[in-house]
Amino acid sequence: MVCGLWTEKMNLNLQDKVILISGGAKGIGGAISRALIEEGAIPVMIDPSEKEGKEILDLAKGKALQIPIRLFSPEDAESAVKMTFKTFGKIDGLVNNAGANDGVSLAHGNPVAYADSVAKNLFHYYYLAHYALPYLKKSRGAIVNISSKTAVTGQGSTSGYVSAKGAQLALTREWAVELLPFQIRVNAILPAEVYTPMYENWIQSFPNPEEKLAEINAQIPLGNRMTKPEEIASMAIFLLSEKASHITGQHLYVDGGYTHLDRAL
Repeated sequence: MVCGLWTEKMNLNLQDKVILISGGAKGIGGAISRALIEEGAIPVMIDPSEKEGKEILDLAKGKALQIPIRLFSPEDAESAVKMTFKTFGKIDGLVNNAGANDGVSLAHGNPVAYADSVAKNLFHYYYLAHYALPYLKKSRGAIVNISSKTAVTGQGSTSGYVSAKGAQLALTREWAVELLPFQIRVNAILPAEVYTPMYENWIQSFPNPEEKLAEINAQIPLGNRMTKPEEIASMAIFLLSEKASHITGQHLYVDGGYTHLDRAL
């Protein structure tokens, strides 16, 4: 105790826990990997981003793994899970995160592009959970699905992405029910506006990026600022930990009130 304030960090008991993270080298996934390292856990990044992955591997000092692939097929997911188990002998958690808001809409798209968008943003969530399940049963692990506020608010011009995000929320509840007998918890996080490298690329596509960014920030009730990737990561690692031992089937919004509060405030 110092000046009446508790100074010790909450121990999430994640030491040496092996956590699979799709898209785990940059953006929200990268922030989750870094947060896990701070807690002594072992992130396994399924992500081809070499530069960002190396930075996290260096930070982990050997207690991490990067599998530099994109998850296009069931075989990709099965291979990633097998490699993880071969390397560490266990899997304690899964964070489904990888995806991209690709702008496949009713007007600017077609049935083939739509199906491809849904597949790229959704199917690997199922693939990884399916192949990791035997190991998660042994560890009584946890699953965290990174979804999006667009699943409940809509956005416009992104039918494929929003379809996938809505399905992720449905699967969160479905898996939470199916996995109750195995004490495997399943929850979803819904970010809104998070300033990731992908988001920055989108902002830079406008004629006046700074003006557009200020306009968006003004619409976020809490602090008129975007959510930091690290704030999403804090929720994710809490949900992976035993501190969240009685939380399952939940859709948790980390968005500064963007989704539910009156933006005129």
